[in-house]
Amino acid sequence: MTELTSLSPSDLAALHERVGAEYEAFKARGLKLDMTRGKPAPDQLDLSNAMLTLPGNGDHFAEGNVDARNYGGLQGLPEARALFSPMVQAPPANIVLGDNSSLALMHDCIAYALLKGVPGSEAPWSAGAPTFLCPVPGYDRHFAICEAYGIRMIPVPMTGHGPDMDAVERYVADPAVKGMWCVPKYSNPSGETYSEETCRRLAAMETAAPDFRLFWDNAYSVHHLGAEHETLSDILALCAEAGHPDRAFIFASTSKVTLAGAGVAMFASSETNVRWYMERAAFRTIGPDKLNQLRHVRFLKDQAGLERHMQAQAELIAPKFAAVLDALEARLAGTGAAHWSRPKGGYFISVDTVDGAAHRVVELARGAGIGLTPAGATSPYGRDPHDRTLRLAPTFPNLSDVRAAAEGIALCILLAGIETVRAAPQGQAA
Repeated sequence: MTELTSLSPSDLAALHERVGAEYEAFKARGLKLDMTRGKPAPDQLDLSNAMLTLPGNGDHFAEGNVDARNYGGLQGLPEARALFSPMVQAPPANIVLGDNSSLALMHDCIAYALLKGVPGSEAPWSAGAPTFLCPVPGYDRHFAICEAYGIRMIPVPMTGHGPDMDAVERYVADPAVKGMWCVPKYSNPSGETYSEETCRRLAAMETAAPDFRLFWDNAYSVHHLGAEHETLSDILALCAEAGHPDRAFIFASTSKVTLAGAGVAMFASSETNVRWYMERAAFRTIGPDKLNQLRHVRFLKDQAGLERHMQAQAELIAPKFAAVLDALEARLAGTGAAHWSRPKGGYFISVDTVDGAAHRVVELARGAGIGLTPAGATSPYGRDPHDRTLRLAPTFPNLSDVRAAAEGIALCILLAGIETVRAAPQGQAA
């Protein structure tokens, strides 16, 4: 199809009429489809059903004759920390295991920093006006934590290789900048993996705040979609090499690996930061769910077992990603109405519409029975200044529903693009 901006007003009007009629026909199908959140589908959860009978009656002793039924073990079972060590790229001694939510660990680290500061702090973060850098498009729940606690957010554009490092290095010259959110592998939602150069610059950059922290949310480290796996640099090693050993707080979980409501969350960092975290967590809990940790060890067994399990996950969700990409390509290629990511892993596809069209796409999709993540959700404060970025989450619906939703979404993107181009002053449409 010809670029929308190259069409004459009469051709654009005719296309608008035709695509509008297709939209009304799609709407008349009365579908009810949900593409809002990146949740595992029931068949993904079924892959871990064997965990429901583990560790089994009588099998409650971990290494060292530790009774997993009892209190204690704040850092987590040693064998579980060893199992997840490659996943977070940290030695077992530098890992703390929590309950099911890595987001809870991130929240707690923010709360502890605001109340008490972190190693290297001269005062609690709340004593000043803490600011976080937020790569955009990014994860709305990261932004929500900052907004809830009054932490100012500065958006930083993503480049395809991670955040714009020239911008990051300018911003960290401000001592108010205390941290930065990062989803460094198969990023949410763009799907990109931070390059080695980006990781090295993040580790080595000089920051005005001596207690600056990278909140390294490595949520998708093992979530590949195919045989080609992207690799991520070891941020702890790079930070230590650059003379900033305490810079990175690493987070991950098995919530999208095994059972979303019963995963194991992880915090990893330097020895100093691990000690800092555990000293504060000791007031919050007498110990995590060690039976669940033991359950994961019995089920996954080792790195090879984890890889086999994730291959089975990929076989279920890769066709859904392919269905969305095929629909976008079939309907939108060559139109200029949108550009989209082609991720090799993770849980999302990011779509950039014509500037000013994203809210309209969500509105049209809702009218056609398709729920999408709100436009603006991938930016701090829910405000996308370009009104163009959409996050598509194809994992939860079944494949047939994904195909139908993808067809409808592509149609809505095209219709919204036509409307936006037609409404733009002549010569200013983009």
